[in-house]
Amino acid sequence: MNTKIGDILEVEIERYAFEGKGIARVNRNSIIPDKSAENEPPNYVVFVDGSYPGDKVSARLTKIKNSYSEAKRVNILKPSEFRAEPKCKYFGNCGGCKQQDLNYEIQVDFKQQQVKEIFEKMGGLTDYICEPIVFSDKIFYYRNKMEFSFAEHKWLPEAEFKASNGITENFALGLHLPGFFDRLLDIDECFLQSELSINIVNFTRDLFKNSGVPVYTTKTHTGYLRNLVLKTSHHTNDIMVNLVTGTDNELVMKEYTAALLKQFPEITTIVNNISLKKAAVAVGDYERVYHGSGYIIDSIGGYNFRVSANSFFQTNTLQAEKLYQTVVDFAEFTGNEIVYDLFCGTGSIAIFISKFVKEVFGFENVDTSVFDAKENALANNVFNTKFINANLLESVAPALKKKRLPKPDVVILDPPRSGLHKNTIYDVMEMNPRKIIYVSCNPTTQVRDLRKFVDLGYDLVKIRPIDMFPHTFHIENVALLVK
Repeated sequence: MNTKIGDILEVEIERYAFEGKGIARVNRNSIIPDKSAENEPPNYVVFVDGSYPGDKVSARLTKIKNSYSEAKRVNILKPSEFRAEPKCKYFGNCGGCKQQDLNYEIQVDFKQQQVKEIFEKMGGLTDYICEPIVFSDKIFYYRNKMEFSFAEHKWLPEAEFKASNGITENFALGLHLPGFFDRLLDIDECFLQSELSINIVNFTRDLFKNSGVPVYTTKTHTGYLRNLVLKTSHHTNDIMVNLVTGTDNELVMKEYTAALLKQFPEITTIVNNISLKKAAVAVGDYERVYHGSGYIIDSIGGYNFRVSANSFFQTNTLQAEKLYQTVVDFAEFTGNEIVYDLFCGTGSIAIFISKFVKEVFGFENVDTSVFDAKENALANNVFNTKFINANLLESVAPALKKKRLPKPDVVILDPPRSGLHKNTIYDVMEMNPRKIIYVSCNPTTQVRDLRKFVDLGYDLVKIRPIDMFPHTFHIENVALLVK
């Protein structure tokens, strides 16, 4: 009888796979009956979500392919010695800390292994130095930004749903379950940002729950409350509350602002982003400031940075300094370099390296980020940086032709998770820099792009992984390419 999706297997986990899955090996014939495979060694791979090396688990099959299968852990029959007791009561349902049940030292060791495997197996890259991963000093309360969502109904785990006789409350503010845009976990504690942040979340929920103010729903594209985005500074006392709404309602915002400041007078700025988009993104088409400056100030390496509601800033401020120092270490600047910083955000890398180089040109496709970058340079008395708006999602070439800039000696790349557009890769090749430093939050797209640079004449010299996101499977990685 053929094994089918939904069947339960008992397997032992041998290795760790990217995105937090465990690897078990079984005889292929036990999954896909084949007499010719009866005596083959157990080399058929089953990826088991929620498991670690050393675990013995029962797992439910979710996908069956000729070369591999996927499964989801049902029970731990024998736990791995690497497991730890999770701190958060929502662990297992919330996707914010998917590895909180794994010893932190083992987490980073597995991440380093993963980066090496991705580079070697996916990219065929072996002739380079892999430096030791950089640990995070803080493994809780390390995020400076959290994005929460409103929902008409709160999702309940099966046991709680049965205990409530199928009745759920009609209001929720929290985090989405991994892979489910329509299931929201209503949370009243979180160890990712700060204790003050979760207090603001709980206060906001209590304030709006019985207020009659409607939650925005993607079913009808009506309603008001969409997201609550909180930004905090690790080096100043700045705190931003950004309420993302479906319409512009000055009365509601004034009442919310007054109530917030009465309860939390330490909040330094309150912003309302009004999003007219149907897509569920926490970025407004325009914004109104109801208290304070509309931005917060944080610092990296002695430089202060202005961070607006929609500007990108490294999520782990303390680790960002180690990340930027890696860029400096890899570049080995002499002081005479022209540097291009592509995807420069609010200018944090450009400003950080400014004292080591002759001139930095930062390129970004978000208007508010370019504005913030210019303001940040002025505020820090940095005068050898220039920031330019460019369509980096397609090609930087038009901006270069318009500005007639000097050719770069070093190009720094820090793209989003999707990596570089093919046109941007060819744009960089046209620039012909001596060195390329590629900063990435996704080693799989990074190695895809690095492979292209290597094929076009660059050598991969070394990489250094940096753990920016403890208790998650995400990993930042810096790579050095030399012409």
